[in-house]
Amino acid sequence: MHELSLCRSIAGIATRAAGGRRVERVQLDVGHLRQVVPETLVYCWGVVCEQTPQLAGSRLDVTSIPAVLDCRRCGAETTLTGLPIIVCSACGTNDVAVRSGEEFLVRSMDVATTEGYDRDG
Repeated sequence: MHELSLCRSIAGIATRAAGGRRVERVQLDVGHLRQVVPETLVYCWGVVCEQTPQLAGSRLDVTSIPAVLDCRRCGAETTLTGLPIIVCSACGTNDVAVRSGEEFLVRSMDVATTEGYDRDG
């Protein structure tokens, strides 16, 4: 389950970026081609954050970004659904460029205006 290690990395980023303030929410963009299960990511976020006072009770909001391909041969745009088969839906070539779907980005964070947690436990 690589979602757990991803959440640990996101938690480290959020903790550093929060500058000592309590994190309330993290917004994350995840592309379809990243092979991440959003529900599992949200579950793992709770596991990772429950023992971290600065992150405890925070919410991870995941926005799924569809995979979109641009065909270099015919110019068609293909939005992938289901299994990611990287071919143009119009002409069938694999000579395509990925426009979106590879994202894995912390888009934003909401933090408390004051520290809002006890650093000692």
